[in-house]
Amino acid sequence: MEIREFKTEDLEEMRVIWNQVVDAADAFPQEAILEGDEAERFFGEQSFTAVAKENGEILGLYILHPNNIGRCGHLGNASYAVRKDLRGRHVGEALVRHSLKKAAELGFKVMQFNAVVASNHAAIHLYEKIGFQRLGVIPGGFRTEDGYEDIMLYYIKLPEV
Repeated sequence: MEIREFKTEDLEEMRVIWNQVVDAADAFPQEAILEGDEAERFFGEQSFTAVAKENGEILGLYILHPNNIGRCGHLGNASYAVRKDLRGRHVGEALVRHSLKKAAELGFKVMQFNAVVASNHAAIHLYEKIGFQRLGVIPGGFRTEDGYEDIMLYYIKLPEV
């Protein structure tokens, strides 16, 4: 598996994978799917957008950007999307590990996740395995179709480069 910066020709596969996560309504805060034209702008305006590719197919992707601005601009944030039929095959782990290295290269000091949904057990297990620390819980911080679910905040200090 190769993980590299996205290219224009990747956009349609990226959009489909991203929208699978949005449509599932159990991990991303976004409610609107990415339409064709807005995908290039959305992925292009991130600090870094990467794809995991193997045998000519995109398996997953991540976006990396500041978690905040100004005096908090050294805190990074990322979102990960793995193709629905490939989950559980360590694509997500490869993407997270790559994003941590890339974030450090870009000068981020910490990676912070603001809203890990409590029922996203695979993500929680992965983040804790990698060394993320849980900061706390926001009760009812994520709106689902059936009500509200808790979200957790996580962070990890990035290595100096």
